[in-house]
Amino acid sequence: MGMLDGRVAICTGAGRGVGGEVAKLMAANGAKVVVNDPGTSGSGEGSDTTPAQDIVNQIKAAGGDAVANYGSVAKFDDCLAMVAQAREAFGGLHIVFNAAGILRDKMFHNMFPEDWQAVIDVHLTGHFNVNRAAINLFREQNYGRMIMVSSTSGLLGNIGQTNYGSAKMAVVALARIVAMENASRGITANVICPSADTRMTRSVPTPKDPAAAALREERLRRSRADAIAPLCVFLASEQASYVNGQVFHQRAAELSLYSHMRPIRMLHHQGGWTPELIAEVAMPSLQSAFTSLDSRGVHSGMPME
Repeated sequence: MGMLDGRVAICTGAGRGVGGEVAKLMAANGAKVVVNDPGTSGSGEGSDTTPAQDIVNQIKAAGGDAVANYGSVAKFDDCLAMVAQAREAFGGLHIVFNAAGILRDKMFHNMFPEDWQAVIDVHLTGHFNVNRAAINLFREQNYGRMIMVSSTSGLLGNIGQTNYGSAKMAVVALARIVAMENASRGITANVICPSADTRMTRSVPTPKDPAAAALREERLRRSRADAIAPLCVFLASEQASYVNGQVFHQRAAELSLYSHMRPIRMLHHQGGWTPELIAEVAMPSLQSAFTSLDSRGVHSGMPME
């Protein structure tokens, strides 16, 4: 008996990397899988049916059941078609896992609107589209599992990724609100922030500092893409009914739970604040709680993607 026996899943961006590994492990645990991937380049150009079909072939060779889909999560009609395909091919839908993603990394002062919009369309609008396409079916059957994909680039920031990080932070808000709205209907929405050695992470420029570059390479070497799949299978299962609206980070054997955003310090001044009081009283008191940045403006101790 597999943890996902009798379930049907859509896995987007599943032709490679984390998405492909999750699709394969879900299938190995009994799920029937729609493997979605339009086969674009890492920046979102072109198309190729090979990646999705290759994962389908691997799943079938291992005794599982899967079909390929080549639609774009950036198009709502394509996401409606994914749901329809799952119902036609396998008789239903219970799980949505959305790993589809592209990168167009540039410093903010060099970023063009089209670089911003393309990344927002795939990462944020793509999450809306695929989950919106499934939500009413989930509500009707009083069961559904949504696993959304964010990044420490959103939670903590990363130089050169204002478009990607902004979208990924917004995915967290999307998941938490969807979780709040649908908890009474047997539906969960959770977020994973995977750090793994994939095509996307390899496209991020290597740090110029030799020590930082060596550390990044060692972390990538230890961060196999398949390490994230067990968490996703669990979150997709009936056993995870009590896990809702949560944000996880995983790299290799390290599994972290992130807190919800909350105030860490609060000050009150009778009669309100003036700019001078903020400068003289508030900021000196709050400064010790500031998130620290190193000389490059990077969060100290930030997990590396």
